[in-house]
Amino acid sequence: MISMTDNEKFFLQAVLAILGFIIIAFLIYLGIIDEYTAQILTSAAINVIIALSLNLISGFTGQLALGHAGFMAIGAYSTAVLVMQLQVPIIVAILVGGIITAIFGFIIGFPTLRLKGDYLAIVTLGFGEIIRVLMINADKITGGAAGLKGIPSFTKNYALNPTLSFIWVFLFLIGTIIMVNNLIKSSHGRGIISIREDEIAANTMGINVFYVKMFSFTLSAFIAGIGGGLYALFFGYLNPTMFNFIKSCDFLVIVVLGGMGSITGTVLTGFILTYLQEFLRFFQDYRLVIYPLFLIIIMLYKPNGLIGLIEDFQKWRRKRFPHQKRVLKAGEQR
Repeated sequence: MISMTDNEKFFLQAVLAILGFIIIAFLIYLGIIDEYTAQILTSAAINVIIALSLNLISGFTGQLALGHAGFMAIGAYSTAVLVMQLQVPIIVAILVGGIITAIFGFIIGFPTLRLKGDYLAIVTLGFGEIIRVLMINADKITGGAAGLKGIPSFTKNYALNPTLSFIWVFLFLIGTIIMVNNLIKSSHGRGIISIREDEIAANTMGINVFYVKMFSFTLSAFIAGIGGGLYALFFGYLNPTMFNFIKSCDFLVIVVLGGMGSITGTVLTGFILTYLQEFLRFFQDYRLVIYPLFLIIIMLYKPNGLIGLIEDFQKWRRKRFPHQKRVLKAGEQR
């Protein structure tokens, strides 16, 4: 039996994910998967994109940020304005919205990334709230407290909208996963992870800590802006209350429960939690109680999150079936 390298495993996972994506899109088109389920899947994919952007800065770089809903809002409103007022093509509007968000990320990150720990968290939290207040008061651009209505969707064909929305969002999700995975395996990625493990040691080894933090934070903002643009086009309506502190907490919960610094854990947890929010909608008013309890339990008993549970299962399997391990080694020797 031949073991696979990490690159081969990722390639296999990517192929399976693409095949699954094609099958699900076809089932949505045929109506076998109803519009409601398709909406949940698409909404979950958007949440995963933004959670991956937060994981890049909080999970891989080790910098706690609590204002990612603010970046999402910038990307959402930028994309909506470009499509509605300037008639910019959708793909261009989404990318430009991401670039505009990245510029804001650079401006915010330049003075704040010299801070550490709780101070950075407080500053990013304040930034998210400032963005929300600005959106409320910029009536001519954002529609103010009443919100921005009539945002064009991915297609004008109502029958094809669930299928095309799913395809658009999942293509961006697959691209985001590939980009983050390749980044983490590159020299920049090793620098990012070294800062998380020991910032002083990384600086001693010649890594430009501030530059790497800025790069990670700006790229994180860009991805969050992309997610915000997809969010605006998918739902067709924006309101500043959608991007409050609770929204930022939702993404943080996905990252923590999935496992800090885990791409697979973030993807799985994003889909699971989005589905649970719909399935347990009658608990909506108690989410502020349920989510903190989840976080406390996970931090106390399983700090590695969902990926930690998978690792525990693998350890149990190796102990329970030791013969499989010996066969694997024998195969490798041959």
